[in-house]
Amino acid sequence: MHARFYVPDLQAHRPAALPPGEAEHLVRVLRLRAGDEVAVFDGRGHEYLAQVESTGRGVVIVRPTSARRPAPEPAVRLSVAIGVTKGDRMDGAVRDAAMLGASVVQPVVTARAETTLASLARGNRAERWRRVAVASVKQCGRAVVPDVREPLELADYLARETADLRLLLVEPRAEGSSTLAGISTPESAAVLIGPEGGWTAAEIEAACRSGFHAITLGQRTLRADAMPIAAIAVLQFIWGDL
Repeated sequence: MHARFYVPDLQAHRPAALPPGEAEHLVRVLRLRAGDEVAVFDGRGHEYLAQVESTGRGVVIVRPTSARRPAPEPAVRLSVAIGVTKGDRMDGAVRDAAMLGASVVQPVVTARAETTLASLARGNRAERWRRVAVASVKQCGRAVVPDVREPLELADYLARETADLRLLLVEPRAEGSSTLAGISTPESAAVLIGPEGGWTAAEIEAACRSGFHAITLGQRTLRADAMPIAAIAVLQFIWGDL
C-alpha cells in the first residue's frame, strides 16, 4: 500500500513540490527517499502514482507516473453544517464528515455554543479543521478534500444554504419532527447538526422557515460530536452511497 500525499497544485506527469507539512512527513516520519513510489492527489478528485525525485534541503519533488482510481465519491453532494462544539470535539466531527464523503463542512455558531466567531478567528480554528480534513481524506482513500468553510452565525447560514433537501437534526420526540422514512434521493442535500446544548425553540422555528425539515434519527439522544458520523452514514445508506 502506497503512502498518500496531498499536493494541491498537482498536474499530470509534471514534477511537483510537496507542501512543507507533507514533505516533512515523507522524509522525517516515513523516511522515504528518491526513487521510492508514493500516491499523490490534488484534493479535486485526481490521484496518481508518483516517484520521489528528490528530498534535498527540505523540499520534496515528486513526478506523477500513472493515473490511479481513488475511492468513489458519493452520488449525492452533501453539505454538513455543525454547531461548533467544545474543545477538540469539533476536530472529530470534521474528521468523520471528511471520511464519509461530505462535500462541504460548515461550522455554525449557535445560541448555545460556548464560543463566538471572534474567538474562533483568533484561534485560527478553520485552518486547523482544514488540516484535520486533509489528514482524514489521506487515511480513507478519498481524492477530494471537502470545502471546510469559515464559521458562520446560524442566521447567515440559513440565508445562504440552497441544497435541494435541507434537514435539521433534532432530539427524539421534538415537537413537529419526523423520521427519514419516505425521503427520496436528492441531487444535493444539507444536514444541520446542533451543539452540545441542543437547539433553542427559536432556532428550530427559523430553520424550518428557511426550508429545513426537522427530523430525528431514532429514540436515543446522541452526543453532538457523534451525530455527524451517525447522520451521514444513515443518509448514505438510504441513498445507496455507502
